[in-house]
Amino acid sequence: MTAKRSAGLLLFRTAAGGGAEVLLAHMGGPFWARRDAGAWSVPKGEYEADETPEAAARREFAEELGLPVPGGPLLPLGEARQSGGKVVAVWAVEADLDPSLVVPGTFTMEWPRGSGAVREFPEVDRVEWCTPEEAAVRLVTGQRVFVDRLLEYLRGRGAG
Repeated sequence: MTAKRSAGLLLFRTAAGGGAEVLLAHMGGPFWARRDAGAWSVPKGEYEADETPEAAARREFAEELGLPVPGGPLLPLGEARQSGGKVVAVWAVEADLDPSLVVPGTFTMEWPRGSGAVREFPEVDRVEWCTPEEAAVRLVTGQRVFVDRLLEYLRGRGAG
């Protein structure tokens, strides 16, 4: 059996103080509602073999945030395997985005489990700009490497 694959876009910008900030999405739904540490993600989603990872990253960004993908070159940050075995590919894009403009997509699930009641939940319930230090705590563990790779790239170009 092939591991599930997911792809996403990590937006970054230069903060007022000169350091970098990344845009993270808090995962929606009842399981994540009262969690903060380890409950944030790069806007991403699964894809099948008939879709390229980059196309999936662009599609998932638009679906999860309800906004078009910002223009600008994509910086490949590579892949990482999450604890559940899913392989995630991420690209960084330098752009500014107003989190108040986000209109998240939704998903349905039975909740409470076993109740027979199907409810709709937002894919993400909030989006925020975070410093790399905040992202290190907030991101699910398997995605923290992408912020590290981004910072390494920014240091290499003399901007981070």
